[in-house]
Amino acid sequence: MSGITARFCTEYAHHRAAEGRGYRGAALRALPYLGHGPHARQWTVRARSFDAFVRHVLTPMARVTARPLEILDLGAGNGWLCHRLAQVGHKATALDIRDDTVDGLGAAGELLDAAPGLFARCVASFDDLPLPSGTFDIALFNASLHYAQDLSRVLGEAARVTRRGGRLVILDSPFYAREADGAAMVAEKRARAPDRFGARAGTLLSLPFIEYLTVVRLADASAGLGLAWSRRQVRYPLWYEARPLLARLKGARPPSRFDLWSAVAP
Repeated sequence: MSGITARFCTEYAHHRAAEGRGYRGAALRALPYLGHGPHARQWTVRARSFDAFVRHVLTPMARVTARPLEILDLGAGNGWLCHRLAQVGHKATALDIRDDTVDGLGAAGELLDAAPGLFARCVASFDDLPLPSGTFDIALFNASLHYAQDLSRVLGEAARVTRRGGRLVILDSPFYAREADGAAMVAEKRARAPDRFGARAGTLLSLPFIEYLTVVRLADASAGLGLAWSRRQVRYPLWYEARPLLARLKGARPPSRFDLWSAVAP
Protein backbone atom coordinates (compact mmCIF):
# COMPACT_ATOMS: atom_id res chain seq x y z
CA MET A 1 0.00 0.00 0.00
CA SER A 2 1.40 3.39 -0.96
CA GLY A 3 1.82 6.18 1.55
CA ILE A 4 -0.97 8.18 -0.10
CA THR A 5 -3.34 5.22 0.07
CA ALA A 6 -2.45 4.52 3.69
CA ARG A 7 -3.13 8.14 4.63
CA PHE A 8 -6.43 8.01 2.77
CA CYS A 9 -7.49 4.86 4.63
CA THR A 10 -6.63 6.39 8.00
CA GLU A 11 -8.43 9.67 7.33
CA TYR A 12 -11.40 7.91 5.75
CA ALA A 13 -11.81 5.78 8.88
CA HIS A 14 -11.81 8.93 11.02
CA HIS A 15 -14.39 10.50 8.72
CA ARG A 16 -16.62 7.43 8.86
CA ALA A 17 -16.40 7.40 12.64
CA ALA A 18 -17.40 11.08 12.75
CA GLU A 19 -20.41 10.24 10.56
CA GLY A 20 -21.54 7.60 13.03
CA ARG A 21 -20.89 4.57 10.84
CA GLY A 22 -19.00 2.52 13.40
CA TYR A 23 -21.74 -0.02 14.08
CA ARG A 24 -21.47 -2.35 17.03
CA GLY A 25 -23.55 -4.98 18.79
CA ALA A 26 -27.16 -5.37 17.68
CA ALA A 27 -26.82 -2.61 15.06
CA LEU A 28 -23.91 -4.39 13.35
CA ARG A 29 -25.72 -7.72 13.38
CA ALA A 30 -28.88 -6.10 11.98
CA LEU A 31 -27.24 -4.73 8.81
CA PRO A 32 -28.53 -4.09 6.20
CA TYR A 33 -31.90 -4.00 7.99
CA LEU A 34 -31.08 -1.08 10.23
CA GLY A 35 -34.26 0.42 11.62
CA HIS A 36 -32.91 3.40 13.54
CA GLY A 37 -30.09 5.92 13.65
CA PRO A 38 -28.97 8.79 11.39
CA HIS A 39 -28.28 6.53 8.40
CA ALA A 40 -31.28 4.20 8.65
CA ARG A 41 -32.89 5.64 5.53
CA GLN A 42 -29.76 4.95 3.47
CA TRP A 43 -29.75 1.39 4.75
CA THR A 44 -33.32 0.85 3.54
CA VAL A 45 -31.94 1.37 0.03
CA ARG A 46 -29.03 -0.99 0.56
CA ALA A 47 -31.39 -3.59 2.04
CA ARG A 48 -33.48 -3.50 -1.15
CA SER A 49 -30.32 -4.02 -3.24
CA PHE A 50 -29.25 -6.94 -1.07
CA ASP A 51 -32.69 -8.53 -1.23
CA ALA A 52 -32.66 -8.25 -5.03
CA PHE A 53 -29.23 -9.92 -5.13
CA VAL A 54 -30.46 -12.79 -2.97
CA ARG A 55 -33.65 -13.22 -4.97
CA HIS A 56 -32.28 -12.92 -8.49
CA VAL A 57 -28.67 -14.14 -8.28
CA LEU A 58 -27.84 -16.03 -5.09
CA THR A 59 -30.93 -18.22 -4.74
CA PRO A 60 -31.13 -19.31 -8.41
CA MET A 61 -27.40 -20.13 -8.51
CA ALA A 62 -27.57 -22.10 -5.27
CA ARG A 63 -30.53 -24.05 -6.61
CA VAL A 64 -28.59 -25.02 -9.75
CA THR A 65 -25.32 -25.93 -8.02
CA ALA A 66 -27.03 -27.66 -5.07
CA ARG A 67 -24.08 -26.79 -2.84
CA PRO A 68 -22.86 -23.83 -0.80
CA LEU A 69 -21.62 -21.04 -3.04
CA GLU A 70 -18.17 -19.49 -2.67
CA ILE A 71 -18.58 -15.72 -2.67
CA LEU A 72 -16.02 -12.91 -2.71
CA ASP A 73 -17.29 -9.67 -1.17
CA LEU A 74 -15.18 -6.91 -2.72
CA GLY A 75 -15.19 -3.80 -0.57
CA ALA A 76 -16.66 -5.72 2.33
CA GLY A 77 -16.17 -3.09 5.03
CA ASN A 78 -17.34 -4.46 8.38
CA GLY A 79 -18.34 -7.78 6.82
CA TRP A 80 -22.12 -7.50 7.20
CA LEU A 81 -22.83 -9.05 3.80
CA CYS A 82 -20.51 -12.01 4.39
CA HIS A 83 -22.11 -12.44 7.79
CA ARG A 84 -25.54 -12.69 6.17
CA LEU A 85 -24.40 -15.12 3.47
CA ALA A 86 -22.44 -17.36 5.82
CA GLN A 87 -25.38 -17.61 8.20
CA VAL A 88 -27.38 -19.33 5.47
CA GLY A 89 -24.58 -21.76 4.66
CA HIS A 90 -22.47 -20.13 1.95
CA LYS A 91 -18.67 -19.77 2.01
CA ALA A 92 -17.84 -16.07 2.03
CA THR A 93 -14.62 -14.07 1.92
CA ALA A 94 -14.64 -10.42 2.96
CA LEU A 95 -11.99 -8.38 1.12
CA ASP A 96 -11.21 -4.74 1.75
CA ILE A 97 -8.17 -2.50 1.66
CA ARG A 98 -9.17 -1.11 5.07
CA ASP A 99 -8.74 -3.14 8.25
CA ASP A 100 -9.68 -0.47 10.80
CA THR A 101 -12.20 -1.17 13.52
CA VAL A 102 -14.57 1.65 12.51
CA ASP A 103 -16.16 -0.04 9.52
CA GLY A 104 -13.17 -1.78 7.97
CA LEU A 105 -12.40 -5.48 8.28
CA GLY A 106 -11.31 -4.99 11.86
CA ALA A 107 -14.91 -4.28 12.79
CA ALA A 108 -15.86 -7.73 11.49
CA GLY A 109 -13.93 -9.18 14.42
CA GLU A 110 -17.01 -8.73 16.58
CA LEU A 111 -19.04 -10.92 14.24
CA LEU A 112 -16.31 -13.55 14.11
CA ASP A 113 -15.81 -13.55 17.88
CA ALA A 114 -19.39 -14.75 18.16
CA ALA A 115 -18.93 -17.35 15.39
CA PRO A 116 -15.24 -18.15 14.77
CA GLY A 117 -14.50 -19.13 11.18
CA LEU A 118 -17.92 -18.05 9.92
CA PHE A 119 -16.28 -16.23 7.01
CA ALA A 120 -12.75 -15.38 5.89
CA ARG A 121 -11.11 -11.96 5.77
CA CYS A 122 -8.52 -10.68 3.30
CA VAL A 123 -6.88 -7.25 3.48
CA ALA A 124 -6.07 -6.30 -0.11
CA SER A 125 -6.79 -3.91 -2.94
CA PHE A 126 -9.25 -5.18 -5.51
CA ASP A 127 -7.03 -4.12 -8.42
CA ASP A 128 -4.49 -6.82 -7.46
CA LEU A 129 -6.26 -9.72 -5.78
CA PRO A 130 -3.95 -12.15 -3.91
CA LEU A 131 -6.30 -15.02 -4.75
CA PRO A 132 -6.14 -18.00 -7.13
CA SER A 133 -7.93 -17.85 -10.47
CA GLY A 134 -11.32 -19.51 -10.82
CA THR A 135 -11.95 -19.71 -7.07
CA PHE A 136 -15.37 -18.10 -6.57
CA ASP A 137 -18.88 -18.61 -7.84
CA ILE A 138 -19.73 -14.95 -7.29
CA ALA A 139 -17.51 -11.86 -7.08
CA LEU A 140 -19.60 -9.04 -5.72
CA PHE A 141 -18.73 -5.34 -5.55
CA ASN A 142 -20.44 -4.21 -2.35
CA ALA A 143 -20.96 -0.41 -2.60
CA SER A 144 -17.35 -0.27 -3.74
CA LEU A 145 -16.77 -0.29 -7.50
CA HIS A 146 -16.85 3.51 -7.69
CA TYR A 147 -13.65 3.42 -5.60
CA ALA A 148 -11.80 1.76 -8.48
CA GLN A 149 -8.97 3.76 -10.01
CA ASP A 150 -8.55 1.56 -13.09
CA LEU A 151 -11.99 0.13 -13.86
CA SER A 152 -10.86 -2.34 -16.51
CA ARG A 153 -8.11 -3.73 -14.28
CA VAL A 154 -10.46 -4.12 -11.32
CA LEU A 155 -13.11 -5.88 -13.41
CA GLY A 156 -10.42 -8.08 -14.96
CA GLU A 157 -9.21 -9.19 -11.55
CA ALA A 158 -12.77 -9.97 -10.43
CA ALA A 159 -13.36 -11.97 -13.61
CA ARG A 160 -10.08 -13.84 -13.14
CA VAL A 161 -10.95 -15.14 -9.69
CA THR A 162 -14.50 -16.11 -10.70
CA ARG A 163 -15.25 -19.56 -12.09
CA ARG A 164 -16.43 -19.82 -15.67
CA GLY A 165 -20.19 -19.41 -15.67
CA GLY A 166 -20.10 -17.68 -12.30
CA ARG A 167 -21.34 -14.14 -11.75
CA LEU A 168 -19.84 -10.74 -11.28
CA VAL A 169 -22.27 -8.46 -9.45
CA ILE A 170 -22.38 -4.72 -8.77
CA LEU A 171 -24.43 -3.45 -5.84
CA ASP A 172 -24.91 0.11 -4.60
CA SER A 173 -22.51 1.99 -6.86
CA PRO A 174 -23.91 5.16 -8.48
CA PHE A 175 -24.85 4.96 -12.15
CA TYR A 176 -25.68 8.06 -14.16
CA ALA A 177 -27.57 8.14 -17.44
CA ARG A 178 -25.15 10.72 -18.84
CA GLU A 179 -21.45 11.27 -18.35
CA ALA A 180 -22.11 14.97 -17.83
CA ASP A 181 -24.33 14.28 -14.83
CA GLY A 182 -21.66 12.17 -13.15
CA ALA A 183 -19.02 14.80 -13.85
CA ALA A 184 -21.32 17.42 -12.31
CA MET A 185 -21.66 15.30 -9.17
CA VAL A 186 -17.87 15.07 -8.85
CA ALA A 187 -17.52 18.83 -9.32
CA GLU A 188 -20.12 19.42 -6.59
CA LYS A 189 -18.35 17.00 -4.26
CA ARG A 190 -15.04 18.77 -4.71
CA ALA A 191 -16.59 22.20 -4.25
CA ARG A 192 -18.24 21.11 -0.99
CA ALA A 193 -15.29 19.08 0.30
CA PRO A 194 -13.87 21.75 2.66
CA ASP A 195 -17.21 22.08 4.43
CA ARG A 196 -17.92 18.34 4.46
CA PHE A 197 -14.46 16.97 5.24
CA GLY A 198 -12.71 19.89 6.91
CA ALA A 199 -8.96 19.42 7.30
CA ARG A 200 -9.25 15.92 5.84
CA ALA A 201 -10.46 17.21 2.45
CA GLY A 202 -7.08 17.15 0.73
CA THR A 203 -6.35 13.57 1.76
CA LEU A 204 -9.87 12.29 1.03
CA LEU A 205 -9.70 13.75 -2.49
CA SER A 206 -6.13 12.61 -3.15
CA LEU A 207 -6.85 9.32 -4.94
CA PRO A 208 -8.22 9.28 -8.52
CA PHE A 209 -11.31 7.14 -7.95
CA ILE A 210 -13.70 6.79 -10.87
CA GLU A 211 -16.46 8.01 -8.49
CA TYR A 212 -19.41 6.86 -10.65
CA LEU A 213 -20.43 4.58 -13.51
CA THR A 214 -22.37 4.90 -16.73
CA VAL A 215 -23.47 2.17 -19.12
CA VAL A 216 -20.83 3.36 -21.58
CA ARG A 217 -18.06 3.44 -18.98
CA LEU A 218 -18.89 -0.08 -17.85
CA ALA A 219 -19.11 -1.43 -21.40
CA ASP A 220 -15.82 0.20 -22.45
CA ALA A 221 -13.98 -1.17 -19.40
CA SER A 222 -15.41 -4.65 -20.03
CA ALA A 223 -14.87 -4.76 -23.79
CA GLY A 224 -11.75 -6.92 -23.71
CA LEU A 225 -12.90 -9.09 -20.81
CA GLY A 226 -15.83 -10.94 -22.36
CA LEU A 227 -18.28 -9.43 -19.85
CA ALA A 228 -21.80 -8.50 -20.98
CA TRP A 229 -23.62 -6.65 -18.20
CA SER A 230 -27.33 -6.71 -17.56
CA ARG A 231 -29.32 -4.46 -15.25
CA ARG A 232 -32.22 -5.50 -13.06
CA GLN A 233 -34.12 -2.51 -11.77
CA VAL A 234 -34.68 -2.60 -8.03
CA ARG A 235 -37.80 -1.18 -6.42
CA TYR A 236 -36.47 1.29 -3.91
CA PRO A 237 -38.45 3.31 -1.33
CA LEU A 238 -40.74 6.01 -2.68
CA TRP A 239 -38.50 8.85 -1.52
CA TYR A 240 -35.63 7.36 -3.54
CA GLU A 241 -37.72 6.82 -6.66
CA ALA A 242 -39.05 10.40 -6.43
CA ARG A 243 -35.60 11.98 -6.59
CA PRO A 244 -35.49 12.51 -10.38
CA LEU A 245 -38.80 14.36 -10.29
CA LEU A 246 -37.71 16.52 -7.38
CA ALA A 247 -34.42 17.29 -9.14
CA ARG A 248 -36.28 18.45 -12.26
CA LEU A 249 -38.57 20.65 -10.20
CA LYS A 250 -35.56 22.24 -8.51
CA GLY A 251 -33.59 22.59 -11.73
CA ALA A 252 -30.84 20.35 -10.31
CA ARG A 253 -28.80 17.69 -12.10
CA PRO A 254 -30.41 14.23 -12.35
CA PRO A 255 -29.45 11.91 -9.48
CA SER A 256 -27.76 8.54 -9.81
CA ARG A 257 -29.38 5.11 -9.46
CA PHE A 258 -28.07 1.90 -7.97
CA ASP A 259 -30.00 -1.21 -9.13
CA LEU A 260 -28.51 -4.69 -9.57
CA TRP A 261 -25.94 -5.24 -12.32
CA SER A 262 -24.51 -8.65 -13.19
CA ALA A 263 -22.41 -10.40 -15.81
CA VAL A 264 -21.50 -14.03 -16.48
CA ALA A 265 -17.81 -14.84 -16.08
CA PRO A 266 -16.40 -16.12 -19.40
